Amino acid sequence: MSLELNYDWEKGRRDLVAGLTVAAIALPQGMAYALIAGVDPKFGLYSVIVVTAVASVFGSSSHLINGPTSAISLLVFGALAFLDPENHTDLYEALFLLGVLVGAFQIIIAVFKLGDLTRYISESVIIGFMAGAAFLLAIGQIGNALGLRGKGNGDMQVLHRLWLTLFYGDHVNTKALFISGLAVILAVVLRKMVQRYKLPLVDMLLVLVITGVVAYVAGWSTPGPGGATAVSIAGKIPANLPAPHIPEIKTAWFGELSKGALAIAFVGLIEALSIAKALANLSKQKLDYNRQILAEGLANLTGGFFQCIPGSGSLSRSAINYQAGAATRFSGVVTAAVVAVAVLLFASLLRYIPNPALSGLLLVTAVRLVDFKRLFYAVRATRYDAGLVLVTALSAVLIDLDTAVLLGVALSVLLFLPRAAKMKGSELIVTPERVVRERLPTDAAVDPYLLIYDLEGELFFGAAPELDRYFDALKSRIEAQGVKFLILRLKRVRGPDVVCIERIEHFLREEAARGVSVLLAGVRADTLRILQNIRFETWFPASQIFPEEETEHSATLKAVRYALAKLHPTSAEQQAREARQDVEVPQELYYLV
Repeated sequence: MSLELNYDWEKGRRDLVAGLTVAAIALPQGMAYALIAGVDPKFGLYSVIVVTAVASVFGSSSHLINGPTSAISLLVFGALAFLDPENHTDLYEALFLLGVLVGAFQIIIAVFKLGDLTRYISESVIIGFMAGAAFLLAIGQIGNALGLRGKGNGDMQVLHRLWLTLFYGDHVNTKALFISGLAVILAVVLRKMVQRYKLPLVDMLLVLVITGVVAYVAGWSTPGPGGATAVSIAGKIPANLPAPHIPEIKTAWFGELSKGALAIAFVGLIEALSIAKALANLSKQKLDYNRQILAEGLANLTGGFFQCIPGSGSLSRSAINYQAGAATRFSGVVTAAVVAVAVLLFASLLRYIPNPALSGLLLVTAVRLVDFKRLFYAVRATRYDAGLVLVTALSAVLIDLDTAVLLGVALSVLLFLPRAAKMKGSELIVTPERVVRERLPTDAAVDPYLLIYDLEGELFFGAAPELDRYFDALKSRIEAQGVKFLILRLKRVRGPDVVCIERIEHFLREEAARGVSVLLAGVRADTLRILQNIRFETWFPASQIFPEEETEHSATLKAVRYALAKLHPTSAEQQAREARQDVEVPQELYYLV
């Protein structure tokens, strides 16, 4: 897990430039995402330092930058909603324990190599989740943007809390509204300038600097006679680095926190791996996905013991890291170090950042969080995808994000299983032109004593009913036609388990008892290994098994020739010799299409 051995000055220069560039956006994002999670901004900065550094050291991707993200912070807010937000002691201890649980879940996934299971989570679930998360992010910042103190509690539905805040709360603070509006305008204008003139991506940092200066010059961020400020500010951020801290453990929290931690672990891995894959496609880097999952877990586990918000791969910071020319994972370490130095040197200035400015930035982030083109594409594509998007998005808004993720994952699996359980079966024939191909409805009668059948699909327990249906149909055909030889092509069946293997064995034994010779063609290595494990050779002739070969259709052709030689023993001696498995099969004689 060490950094590259051939590290040189050129790579060091590229990593230094990239790290400094990413730090410029990581600093304001860390504070903003802490605000999303409903906790002190310093914990977001700590996450930028610790989670980013640990994930960079142990990860696999050269360009992935970890740390707090908007989606994960929203999940954190939901996971902590059962606690009183005014009870900071319990809230923060639960936050740190949540990070430990997230890291533990991700490490377990890595140790048992379960990361591949994330591919069964539909992309539509992620699209729906991001849409719901963006809506919640915007809703959650409206009160702050208007300078209103939030009403209600964490047990209330978010729209209910917004209603109470807007209509039963304080009057709108016009100064806060001005600052948040200015932040939105600056964020949009500066991003367009950055894109048009290809400037360094420091627009978010500039937004906070400009609004902070405006609020300070206007006297809105300095305490008045009563000690209050005209607009709320980020507050004092200590000029020190995150210190080791063992979270307090309360058993009453585990039920709520475990559900949230599981959702965060899944979403975090999907977020990180998808970004890493996208960047690897651009950089042509080969990734070790299981190692990256382990790095995600180690980063969050460590962060939990250093007062951090759980994190994941950040799309914006990772893209900037790649575009800035990062050469290795060391650029992430540079980012963490630069933010750490900034906290030590400029913490006293960070306190003057107006919260409405952060809210304005987050409102813009909410809009950018949704890929509207992909959203509309998924909704229009199929009813299956539209349903997943809508169910996930609506459950995120109407229930909570944790439930939305877990419900989306459950629906993905439940909708995937029936598709995986469907097997395809098709009959093949040997034409007068000696071509082996799929039988068409217009084909004339063929050799009644030979039946060739091709199976395709997953041979797991869910496919057993489909397999039984095909075997019942084959039994009827065999009995009606007086078939002597059945060639069962297994080249395109995958992942056999004991249920389906047992079904195959019962079918073979029944047909052998009726005097039918069944030839197994194109038997894959995994299927062959299972047959050997259950001592298939003690009762089934080895000469009737034709293992998969490198040449695409050679095993099936050998089985066809074997059957024809047995059915027509008076044929030419050459045909009989060709039927033997140890004779090279001339590929020009038969073709399988």
